[in-house]
Amino acid sequence: MSGIDTLLVIAKEPVAGRVKTRLVPPLTFEQAADVAAAALWDTLRAVAPVPVRQRLLAFDGDAAQWCPEGWRVSAQPEGGLDTRLVAAFEAAGNGPSVLVGMDTPQLRADQLTAWDPDRFDACLGPASDGGYWAIGFTDATVAAAAISGIPMSLATTREHQLARLDELGLRVQLLDELTDVDTIDAAREVAHEVPRSAFAQALTRTGAR
Repeated sequence: MSGIDTLLVIAKEPVAGRVKTRLVPPLTFEQAADVAAAALWDTLRAVAPVPVRQRLLAFDGDAAQWCPEGWRVSAQPEGGLDTRLVAAFEAAGNGPSVLVGMDTPQLRADQLTAWDPDRFDACLGPASDGGYWAIGFTDATVAAAAISGIPMSLATTREHQLARLDELGLRVQLLDELTDVDTIDAAREVAHEVPRSAFAQALTRTGAR
């Protein structure tokens, strides 16, 4: 076993005009949604080998066609990303839990199982844009204190998050740094890194790769 009790993926239904809008232009909203859908599928496939007790998809939208067999679905509440992250951990319950988003289709399972909940109280996967792609807690009930009020989607988000974890006295294990797919340049970089992925194929179909 990995030592992780609950694996969470937080995601948004890939609807044109609601996802990956920073890729428009050069992509159209429909193309951006197709790329987002591929990133979500790649993420779900990547985390599938991680041995855990339960898997939870914290979803914004209709999860019917996106939730793999054996997963539980939790609807995201209204509010900022910090509020939605906290709600996901609350739905997970007690025990070591780790959460990832849908913006790193190059993710590998071993980059999550590298976390050692026996030695560390939390983990954080830094993103190259100053945010983070993963966060986890040995005791998921501390998520509210650890995440609430953290300014999200900024170049300083990771810095703020690490400072909060330090304030709480948590021992933090840093995971591999990954690139979030938030811009077309980042999308091209990730597609080059995983050329056989559904994400890379979707980007190729747009003609922007």
